[in-house]
Amino acid sequence: MKISKWLGVGFIALTVGACSVNNQLATQDSTLSQGSSYYHNGKFHNDDIMEANGFGKVLGLIGRYITEEKKHAVPDQPLPMKALSTEQLQALSNDQIHMVKLGHSSILLKVYGEFWLLDPVFSERASPFSFLGPKRFQQAPISIDDLPQIDKVLISHNHYDHLDKTSVKKLANKTKQFLVPLGVEADLSRWGVEPSKVLSFDWWQELQTDNALVAFTPTKHFSGRALSDGNKSLWGSWVIKGAKESIYFSGDSGYFDGFKKIGEKYGPFDLTFIETGAYDKDWADIHMTPEQSLQAHLDLQGKVMVPVHNGTFDLAFHAWFEPLERVSKAADEHNAVIRTPITGEIFNSDKHFAQVFWWKSLMPSL
Repeated sequence: MKISKWLGVGFIALTVGACSVNNQLATQDSTLSQGSSYYHNGKFHNDDIMEANGFGKVLGLIGRYITEEKKHAVPDQPLPMKALSTEQLQALSNDQIHMVKLGHSSILLKVYGEFWLLDPVFSERASPFSFLGPKRFQQAPISIDDLPQIDKVLISHNHYDHLDKTSVKKLANKTKQFLVPLGVEADLSRWGVEPSKVLSFDWWQELQTDNALVAFTPTKHFSGRALSDGNKSLWGSWVIKGAKESIYFSGDSGYFDGFKKIGEKYGPFDLTFIETGAYDKDWADIHMTPEQSLQAHLDLQGKVMVPVHNGTFDLAFHAWFEPLERVSKAADEHNAVIRTPITGEIFNSDKHFAQVFWWKSLMPSL
């Protein structure tokens, strides 16, 4: 294995374990964070108790990345994608919510005329380094420069595959407002985003906008971008309830009973974007298997599920297509409605577009 490869994946293993590391070099706690009931002893905490990832487990993960053979982790040919243009997006109607998958967990919404971005990651790598770390399978269907003016950017947590420094810096001057978990406002401020543009959210905190109710809701996960800042900022999911339709965006999470609580409070949802990928037995608390992702959708009282967090970066040991195969099978077994639009395809909750198993023709012979 090339040294750049295992250094990159080794960093991801360290990130998985970062939440359990105490380091006196941690940045000063945010004043906003100290007002949260989920914040104590200098860190945010899940409702569910999680097993701490000790240094031994982190070393074991790095060992796996170096020695374990990964099969079909990266596609051997380009994945289907529809290029997007500014003109296409501007021409979309203003009477509903239009949606586009941009890759991984990045979603572009047109919310009754306003453009919103969820976890925008446009960089080539999900890494603190530009020269190593998980690399995109292919570029996004539109560049930040070609995006229209953005009304809102919503961030779920500060991991590199969800909070991208380069993308945020490019978006800073063309975005009216950033909605972030408590503690993440400090990252944005360092990267040049005007503090007046940033709203920080605790779990269950709501914001009524002109076009939708927005709520920040719990997940079972963690935060951190280095060994010194584990759980210094919050993590979570987003509820968007418009006049005609409602959407749930999971961010990252292990399976927990919080999905049922969110469904009871804000459901049913016309569409759910649920993380379905980058799972493994060694971090089962913080990422769901595809079967658990489908169950989370059912707990949320979702009508249509769109699996995200797959098909863009190699972040685990499973094949790139496995999440889609497994979640599709689980949906059939539970008579659930699932849709897997290709990257760049525009869709909405009213459009009854057919389910296309686009990845099957690209799967290698197993």
